[in-house]
Amino acid sequence: MTDYLDVNRANWDERAAPHAASPDYHVEDFANDPSFLSDVVRFDRPRLGDIAGLRGVHLQCHIGTDTVSLSRLGATMTGLDFSGASLEQARVVAERAGASISFVESDVYAARDVLDGGFDLVYTGVGALGWLPDIKRWARTVASLLAPGGRLFIREGHPVLWSLDYERTDGLLALATPYFEHAEPQIWDEAGTYVSTDHEFQHTVTHEWNHGLGEIVTAVLEAGLVLTGLEEHQSVPWNALERDMRPIGGGEYQLIDRPERLPHTYTLQARRLAD
Repeated sequence: MTDYLDVNRANWDERAAPHAASPDYHVEDFANDPSFLSDVVRFDRPRLGDIAGLRGVHLQCHIGTDTVSLSRLGATMTGLDFSGASLEQARVVAERAGASISFVESDVYAARDVLDGGFDLVYTGVGALGWLPDIKRWARTVASLLAPGGRLFIREGHPVLWSLDYERTDGLLALATPYFEHAEPQIWDEAGTYVSTDHEFQHTVTHEWNHGLGEIVTAVLEAGLVLTGLEEHQSVPWNALERDMRPIGGGEYQLIDRPERLPHTYTLQARRLAD
């Protein structure tokens, strides 16, 4: 099998410029409005609380719009991503937004090798974990990055959502792909991306993995962290089921028919105990 990092990096390298140019990432709003925050971080803000003065790292930061938003809430931020092309765009976004952020190129599993010291906040946004084959290794990496008393914050697509059959046209919710982590990836070949763009993509194959909610919680606990919060949400920050979801404001979408049937996303928080 071709290395998943090479396959996925080619895909994300190609996405970087079209994403930065797409109105859905609001790069111009970041440049023109010093108070502008991404929809994702606005959703997270009540749960994040006051992060002013914290030293934070945003893992799998892509083009850095959420990283800039966390910086605007007062944290001293570092962004880490394995896509050099994404980080080129992130540096431009941060400069135009007037944000002082360090961006580091690395696979997330090697984050401890390239980042100095401990962090008060490790932040991971929606759509990150599915690119990682081993959730326990991810949790150990997070734990190694946290300073004593530091906190993990992640909002992510729910593994039930990732398991759905996205090709159905009858409105039924059906689980079609693995809910639990498997050694072999799910291999997808999809021409488009999740934002509006006219770009015709050439690197369309991706390798992805799902991780059950219990697997994620167990991985965090086995890494030595203490779970401080787990909340499931009835909305998701993109139109995940195009025919069956509606916008509800704030960049969030929800199942039209009986949304209480589906856990759309979740927020997990955990801490490293103080020494």
